[in-house]
Amino acid sequence: MKNNKDNWDTIIDTKRSLFDISFFFNLYKYRDLIYMFVKRDFVTFYKQTILGPLWYIVQPLVNTLVFTVIFGNLAKLPTDGLPPFIFYMAGNVIWAYFAACLNLTSNIFVANAGLFGKVHFPRLTVPIANVIISLLQFAIQFIIFTLFLMYFIYSGSDITLSFNVLYLPLILFYVAFASLGFGMLISAITAKYRDLTFAMSFLIQLWMYVTPIVYPLSLVPDNYRIFVALNPMTSAVEIFKYIFLGESSITSNDIIIGLLVTILVFIFGFFAFNRVEKNFMDTV
Repeated sequence: MKNNKDNWDTIIDTKRSLFDISFFFNLYKYRDLIYMFVKRDFVTFYKQTILGPLWYIVQPLVNTLVFTVIFGNLAKLPTDGLPPFIFYMAGNVIWAYFAACLNLTSNIFVANAGLFGKVHFPRLTVPIANVIISLLQFAIQFIIFTLFLMYFIYSGSDITLSFNVLYLPLILFYVAFASLGFGMLISAITAKYRDLTFAMSFLIQLWMYVTPIVYPLSLVPDNYRIFVALNPMTSAVEIFKYIFLGESSITSNDIIIGLLVTILVFIFGFFAFNRVEKNFMDTV
């Protein structure tokens, strides 16, 4: 007797086209699964720690203090007339969100091989859950940043808040979009080449130093400006500094270049992720 596909509610088939994005739009059906991934990873990571979520506060504070001492006091790098501490903290907070998303997303296939090999569900739910977990981390760090920002404003620093702060959700979406694109692309590579997994911490650290976090964008010579603009996080960091600190030399061309790079990386990352998902169990 022939099997009629119309009689089935769900058909699991590995022979899906690379350009098949229908499952991408059906992720809402798996919202409960995404919530469970978020809860699992958050609780598991901090269940046996002493400070728990307080690590989210310690990390940006320590990084900011180190940057203030080394780059602000010793190297005497300019900060566009802003107090060095709040200048470095602004860059650290938004960068930490990107780095956390990328770290969690770039090793998806290897880290979840046991689960992926037993249960069928959209693999894209895992990186999306990672983005949400990182957003919780950002929320905690952003509160600390806001408290220090209020302190500097009321202490007489030349910082004025405006309605530009309403652009924050767009920046967060852009950072999540960029980290998801890079994460999917890297995870597709690490599924076959494990060396990149060990190099990720070094690459992210190096990426941070080529992003205008410890130095202002105005310090970059004009003939190198295009290379800095190709870094998608340049736009995110500079716009974040502009809407909260009121200072940045970012231009519309820089933003457009960063956005185009982000879109291209996301497209390539999505196709690579979609391709590796079909037979990654043969290589992991």
